Amino acid sequence: MDSSSLLSIVTFVYGFAALLYIISWIFNKELPGKTATWVTIAGVAGNTAGIIMRWFESYQVGYGHAPFSNMYESLIFFAWTIAVVYLVLEFQYKNRVLGAFVVTLVFFTIAYASLSPNISSRIQPLIPALKSNWLIAHVITCFLGYAGFAIAFGMSILYLIKKDGGPGESRMLSLVPEQEALDEMIHQMVMFGFFFLSIGIITGAVWANSAWGRYWGWDPKETWSLVTWFIYAMLLHARLVRGWHGKRIAIISIIGFMAVIFTYFGVNYLPGLHSYG
Repeated sequence: MDSSSLLSIVTFVYGFAALLYIISWIFNKELPGKTATWVTIAGVAGNTAGIIMRWFESYQVGYGHAPFSNMYESLIFFAWTIAVVYLVLEFQYKNRVLGAFVVTLVFFTIAYASLSPNISSRIQPLIPALKSNWLIAHVITCFLGYAGFAIAFGMSILYLIKKDGGPGESRMLSLVPEQEALDEMIHQMVMFGFFFLSIGIITGAVWANSAWGRYWGWDPKETWSLVTWFIYAMLLHARLVRGWHGKRIAIISIIGFMAVIFTYFGVNYLPGLHSYG
């Protein structure tokens, strides 16, 4: 079995985990929720093994590079980062409702990589600009940041559909953490994502100088990374300085993640040095 086959199986493992999380939330059953956690752990283990196998396979075909060089590999790693950060949060807060949103997002991310006819899973040689150790640092930090923003996005959706409580609240929504707790968790995940995105932009600038002789060139991906950074900087500024909380913060978080998605996918259809070939 090669890495692509294993990661295709992992896709369905994550899909099963997402289904169990949804069932646990809808029917308020403990067993599907606990099972979902263990299935997600199995998915992360398979995802990890797939990434490591692909790394070894790149050496076997004579290319020898970290598996972060194209759309397929980056999506696989993106799914891994979201799942790992989510599991840490689940064990910390002991609430599985968020898994219905986050693990579903993990499933769609890796499913798009594994099942889309437009994405090749073939291991490809690196172009000269990618032959740098800064590639690993840049990709890992950026995707940790994106994972934080993805989870904050899921929390923001929950915040907006969560009522203030009381007799008018449905049983499903009563299982969602209180809005004050969600607001604090959104803030924590945005700070986590902002920290790693900042490091990612810095390491990317150093890498760009090494590859192209300049730190910043207003390439579409560079520009939209900066736009994303400013959106989340505005969110943190509004909360810490202006005292914004609640709905306004949740909406900015959602807008920020839309900018992340466009940075990651949209600019690949624009001419630039960062487009995945």
